[in-house]
Amino acid sequence: MAKTFSRSDRIAEQIQRELADLLQFEVKDPRVGMVTVTEVEVSGDMAHAKIFYTAKQGTAAIQQGLEKAAGYLRTQLAKRLLLRTVPQLHFVYDVSIDRGTHLSRLIDDAIANDQPASKPGDAN
Repeated sequence: MAKTFSRSDRIAEQIQRELADLLQFEVKDPRVGMVTVTEVEVSGDMAHAKIFYTAKQGTAAIQQGLEKAAGYLRTQLAKRLLLRTVPQLHFVYDVSIDRGTHLSRLIDDAIANDQPASKPGDAN
């Protein structure tokens, strides 16, 4: 029977939990203030991890702050995780939250504009 939850998935989840904690409590860079880790993808050989994050405003300063902190974060992950090698961290801004908010706003606007004016004598 095939495993439904692979080792790389388990490691990705653990990295996501640990990074969320590290970013909140350990990283002192002000550029990395309000960052949320939305997903982590670990390569099959465990050499690279792609960390998807979101923030109120996806700016280049946040990206630079995360890239600068990547070495420190990797060192801290090595102390917290029981792995022989810790993957290199690659940060990618997750646009899915922004896209979802935009689509939700468009749907709300379409519903508001599509509402017919009700007449006093109409019974629904």
